[in-house]
Amino acid sequence: MELKTILEAALLAAGRPLSLAELENLFAEDERPEPAEIQTALAELAEDCRSRAVELKQVASGYRLQIREAFSPWVSRLFEERPGRYSRAFLETLAIIAYRQPVTRGDIEDIRGVAVSSNIVRTLQERGWIHVVGHKEVPGRPALLATTRHFLDYFNLKSLEELPPLQEFIDDLALQPAPQDQVATENANPESIE
Repeated sequence: MELKTILEAALLAAGRPLSLAELENLFAEDERPEPAEIQTALAELAEDCRSRAVELKQVASGYRLQIREAFSPWVSRLFEERPGRYSRAFLETLAIIAYRQPVTRGDIEDIRGVAVSSNIVRTLQERGWIHVVGHKEVPGRPALLATTRHFLDYFNLKSLEELPPLQEFIDDLALQPAPQDQVATENANPESIE
């Protein structure tokens, strides 16, 4: 059987990104292809997908087959789950962590000028987008927060260098319509994130 076809089958079946090591481990020791052969087969698979609705995408955790973004308006109708609509506070908190990591809650509060809702941090952790990477050597030893590989995978990124420039992100956020009483709402109900 052709190596490219075996890799395609594994990527389709996995439902998550597979690292090169995981792809190598698909094979018994005596039949294991060289890493260069796997890379070549992945490149051929990516080329084969150019004219198809799926693409081979490399993200932080490895490689995955996914539907091209251009088809999302139709494919999303297959799922009853609506995509999350996040509050401005949620997006600002995530952006500060992504662009300034590692940061403490105090750092986030200094930048935003308001308290960070525990629910926002908890939700980001539950989704696997952020985690504690250590503690700052100051009184109280606050947790240092940073993004995870899952965050990169979810947003189709190989590394943090692929994040849009910070100013572009700020401009996009500024264009989002916000209720006039957003600050009052945020302070009155800090648990609301979606």
